[in-house]
Amino acid sequence: GNSITDYWPKTDSAFFVGSAYEYIGRGISGQVSGQMLLRLWPDVIALQPKVVVILSGVNDIAENGGPYSPEATLHNIMAMAELAQAHGIRVVLCSGLPAADFWWHKGLEPAPQIVALNQQIRAYAAQHQLVYLDYHAAMADARQGLPAALAPDGVHPNLAGYRVMEPLLQQAVAQALRRK
Repeated sequence: GNSITDYWPKTDSAFFVGSAYEYIGRGISGQVSGQMLLRLWPDVIALQPKVVVILSGVNDIAENGGPYSPEATLHNIMAMAELAQAHGIRVVLCSGLPAADFWWHKGLEPAPQIVALNQQIRAYAAQHQLVYLDYHAAMADARQGLPAALAPDGVHPNLAGYRVMEPLLQQAVAQALRRK
C-alpha cells in the first residue's frame, strides 16, 4: 500500500493490536504501483503471509510517478496478484479510495479515473476468483470523493474513515482465508 496503509496503524493502532489476525503494514506514502511491485518480494513474499491485501493505483492517477497510464497501473496490480498467488499467498484486491481532487496536484479531476480503474480491478478479481474489497462504494460521497467527515484533506482517512474500512478489511481477509 501507500499512505492509506502507512497512516492506518498510526491513526488506529488499537485495530491492529486487538485484531483476530496479525496485520503487517507495508505502506509507503506516495508510492505508485510500479514501486509497490518492486518491493513485493521483500515486503510480502519473503514474509509468507497467508493473505496479502493490495491497495494501489490512486497515486498513479495522482501522477506521483509521472503521467498516468491506466494500462501500466492495472498490469502492475495484476503482476502483484499473480506473483503472490504463485507463492501460495491468497490475494485481496482493493478498490482505490474515492478522491474528487488531490491537494498536492490540483486540477486532475481524478474521480472518473478512479472509478474506471476500480471497475478494471473488480473485473480482474472476478475473472481470477480473487476477493475484491470495495472501499470506494462504502466511502464515496455524491462527488465521488471522500467526505470531510472521513478524510479532512479529501484523500487520507481519519479515525472515522478507518473505522468504515476496518470491518470491510476483516470480512475480505476472512473470505480470502476460506478460499483454496
